[in-house]
Formats: sequence, C-alpha cells, structure tokens
Amino acid sequence: DKASINLKKQDLIIHGTTTTTNALLERKISKTALITTKGFRDVLELGRRTRPFPYGLIADFKPLIPRNLRFEVEERIDFKGNVLKKLNESELLKILKKIKELNCESIVIHFLHSYANSYHEVKAKNLILKNWPNKYVTAGHEILSESREFERGVTASINASVQPILENYIYDLQQRLRNNGYKKELLVMNGNGGTVSSKIVSKEAAKTVMSGPASGVIAATYVSKLSKVKNIITYDMGGTSTDVSLVVNNKPAVSSETEIEYSMPVHVPMVDVRTIGAGGGSIAKINEAGLLEVGPESSGSDPGPICYGNGGKNPTISDANFLLGRLNPESLNIKENIKIKEDTKSILENEISKKLKLNNYQSAEAILKIANNKMANAIRMVSISVGEDPREFNLFSFGGAGPMHACELARELDIPKVFIPARPGLTNALGCLVADLRQDFTQTLNISLEETNIKNLHSILEKFKSDGVSLIKKQKVEIEKFYIEFSLDMQFLGQTHIIKIPLKDAKPSKNFINKEFENIYFKRFKVKLEKILPIIVNINVSVIGKRKELDLKKLINFTKSEKISYRKVYFNGKWHRTPIYLRENLFPKFKQNGPAIIEQLDTTIVIHPKDNFFVDDFGNIIIEIYND
Repeated sequence: DKASINLKKQDLIIHGTTTTTNALLERKISKTALITTKGFRDVLELGRRTRPFPYGLIADFKPLIPRNLRFEVEERIDFKGNVLKKLNESELLKILKKIKELNCESIVIHFLHSYANSYHEVKAKNLILKNWPNKYVTAGHEILSESREFERGVTASINASVQPILENYIYDLQQRLRNNGYKKELLVMNGNGGTVSSKIVSKEAAKTVMSGPASGVIAATYVSKLSKVKNIITYDMGGTSTDVSLVVNNKPAVSSETEIEYSMPVHVPMVDVRTIGAGGGSIAKINEAGLLEVGPESSGSDPGPICYGNGGKNPTISDANFLLGRLNPESLNIKENIKIKEDTKSILENEISKKLKLNNYQSAEAILKIANNKMANAIRMVSISVGEDPREFNLFSFGGAGPMHACELARELDIPKVFIPARPGLTNALGCLVADLRQDFTQTLNISLEETNIKNLHSILEKFKSDGVSLIKKQKVEIEKFYIEFSLDMQFLGQTHIIKIPLKDAKPSKNFINKEFENIYFKRFKVKLEKILPIIVNINVSVIGKRKELDLKKLINFTKSEKISYRKVYFNGKWHRTPIYLRENLFPKFKQNGPAIIEQLDTTIVIHPKDNFFVDDFGNIIIEIYND
C-alpha cells in the first residue's frame, strides 16, 4: 500500500523472513512434545557432554523441549535397520493422551537409528495423525536422515517447535496478498540460499532458519559473478551484528553442521555464515581489567547510538565514526546537531577517553580498531581455518555499516580489493529477488568406501535428482534450466567430523571418490592418512531450478551532477580535507583516489587515503587497497 504497488500486475513475490530464527533465539516457540525410544529421553539434554561455559561450576542450559514434555515408548531398531523390538502402539496412544492433556501444539517423533530404517517413525506418525487434532507432527527422518541421534533429534525438535508459528504466519500473509488481488506464486527464502513455495515451506520449517544472512550471500554471489569476480568473502555489517561467509568459484559455502547457539545444532544444508556481535550499535566500554571492549552488547534501535539523538547514553561504533567525520550529521535523524555532537563528545570522554588517558579522536579510532580486529578474526575463521588464503579473494562489503569499515578490514587481512554493490543496505532483499528454487536431500550410508555398493550409491543419487526436479516443477515458477549438485560427506575411520566432497555427476567411480577425498583432506589439514579407511557418511544432492536473471543496472538511477562537497575526516591520527560524493553522481568508469566519502540513502562508503576506487559497468564500486 505504501509503495502504491498493484498486486494484480505482479508476476512473483519472494519473501525473506526471520520469523523462525527469532522464535528460536527468543524461545518464543510452540509447546512441543517429544516421543523417543525407551532409554533415550535425555538425549537433547546430554548432547555432546560439552558445557555452555568452559570454566566454573555453574551454567544455565535449557533444552528446546523440557523434560516433562519428553516421553519414551517401547521400540528398537539397530544401526543396520533390523527391528529388535516392535513399536508398542497401545503405549504410544497412552502417551498421546497425556500430551493432549498438557495442551501441546506439536509433536516430534525421534526414534533411534531411524536413518537406517524409518518404519517405526512412519508407523508412529500415521497412528498419531489419526488421533491428533492438527497436522503438526514431525518424524525425525523426514527432516534429517543421518546418524548422530543428538543432532538429528535437535533438528527435528526445531522443526516441530517452529512449524505452527511459520504455518500461521505464512497463511496470514497468503490471505492478505490474495485479498489484495495477488494470484501468483509466493516463494519463501530458505537457509540453503534457495527458495521454496509457500504452500510447502512449513513442512520443513527448520530450513528457513538463518535465511536472512543466507540471502545476502546469494546476492553477493550473483553480483560478483556478473562482474566476473570468482572468489569473494562476503562481509555484512548491520546495526547489531556482522555476518561473513566464503564464496569460491561463485559457489557459496554450504554446511550441514550449523549451530545457532550453544547445543542447538540445525543439521540441514545452510549457507555457511559466521556471525559476531559487532554492528553500528555495538557498545564500547572499559572492562574490569581496564581494557577497551567493543560489543557484543548493542544499544539497539531504541535509544540507539548517542549521535542518533534519541537518548542513547552508551558510546558505540557509530558514535566513533560520527566523531571522526565519517558520518554526515545531516543524513542522520538529528534535530539539534550541535547539542548531539557535544553529548557524543562528553559521554565518550567520560566513559572511555579519561580512563584510557587519550583524546576523543584517539579513543574513537581505538574503538574502530578493536571492532575491525573482531571482524577480521571472523573472516579468518571462514577462510584460513578451512585452508583458503584471504589474499586471493575480494572483500564483498554490504549492510548499512559494512562499507564504512571494509577498507581497513581488507588492509588488515592483505585483501587486495573491496567490492561494494550498488545498494549495500538492500543486498539481503536483492538476494531474495535473484535466488533460485532449491531442494536438498541427504541420506546416511555410514560405510567404508571399500565396502560401498557403487551401483546402490548411483541409484540413490539419481533418485534424489529425480525427486528434486519433480518437486520444483510442481511450483508455478518459470525455470530456465536445472543445475544438480552431487556430494558426499566423508571422514577417515574413527574420526568425528565430516568433509564435503563434490562429485561431477551421479556416477562417480570409487577411484575418483578416493582421490577427491584425499586431495580435499590434504588441502584442509596438510596431512595424508593413506593407511586409514575412508568412510562415506552421507549422500547429498541439491537440485537447483535456475530463474531468469535480473538486470542489476536498474538498481541505481544515475544523475548527472558535478557537485562535490568537502569536510574534515580523521584518518590515522590526522585530519584530511575529504571530498564527499553522492553515489548517484558516480557514473560507470568514474575513477578517483582516496580519501573520499561516498554517501547514499542506504549506507556511507569510507575510502582511506592512498586507496583508489572506480565504478564498474553495473554501478559497483571497486576499491584497490594500498598496502605499504
């Protein structure tokens, strides 16, 4: 309504939502009961025998489903899929009666070794659905068919606990759109970087968790590919947090081992994004040891940083940028510029500068330095820790605050170029627009490569491919072509963690699999274990339905103007007379040397002295970092 958009004329709407992520993080979830194999009631609580805090004897941990809502039923299947004890159906019905009395909204069925044989879970689900008032019943193997009962159980519990919330939210959205004349397909963003029809999204609600950060990575991949840049590190800095991810050969890193918070693993394919508490609103303070700390606490949007003029009383990263001249007072929502500036100065002086015996500008630079170091460490985690050298990548910077810090981050990590898209503050929304339809499939094999029946492996890969294509074709969206990604999760015998091994097609030979595993393992750990058996843990297939490309040149409406203003900006202990450009005035092929500030509605770009920048054909700004 506000944008005066006629829904009757729209061909497609793609929706990104944080509904499930927020529900989990805030524990505002549906009341959910768990039914599990006798003797395994406490799997969700025991976890991996880790502790929330490594030191001290006191810690607070609450599993997703409390103990009084976890029930045991007699049944048992072994790891080979053999039925050792039949499912006790009468006992199951008695448990169901108790669950009804407790007013639960959803149920998760989590039986031991259901990945090897799902017979009991399927039987239990069918029996429950006949005697349960709604359809919110999750069988663990349907969401995740892999070994490791803790991770499978938590993932299934996450799905069950957010399913009613997502279903009601999407239904309400569908009704409102329909009432306003929209008759076409509604797609919803998933954490794997793809989209899925709103008609089926709630069935696998867990897959929508962390879809917000994933959409930014998808947009970054799309934009960099069109600009013929293959390897990027995505860097998304907003108001409260920073998300970073790795993209190699225009393929985002996808992980099936994401952990949202302590003891909450979501083992479904998700774009591998690391998040830290460093954003524009992150609070700077002196800790008990007399050292300067930045984050993870945030001033939030209300009252926000001091320089926003809404009553903020804690110095933040945004306040440091403001005092150093990097933020334009007129572009902030400030009524009394002089008073706000004085408040920012006096609070920073009392809270930070006096305690460190520095002037305000030195303190502000120190705040930025510490924040940049935290973000640089996050980038090292997604690059160096997996055997990649950040010096061989471009830093793709977006988010409202990212372009203010990108040059210094790149310099810290010896990254040669910074890539800033046309609309940094809207990159996550762009990710929804360009995301393709996607279906992921996983099945546990858990057998040595030597003992693997290669024809059986080929048939599973082909079946998943066929199932994925069929599911995507049912969705009323125009698809240009299909891409299929085959991979195996592998490890050496006796190891715990897995490594993803890409396959070229659905008919790999044992020799090819062995060589690929050895090469990728060596790249990651720089060691060869030739005498230890390689194990195929999981088979993975991703089916991607490619949608029509979007014209990125529509994102900026260039305006012919030579107007440049100037203001003093503080860099490396000195004030510099710095040109201030408006983004829409910078046409393709524009070149200039730093320092410079480029302002636009959704962000401010800070270019340091001696750094050079130019505008490419798509309106992206490329900054070449100077390193002496």
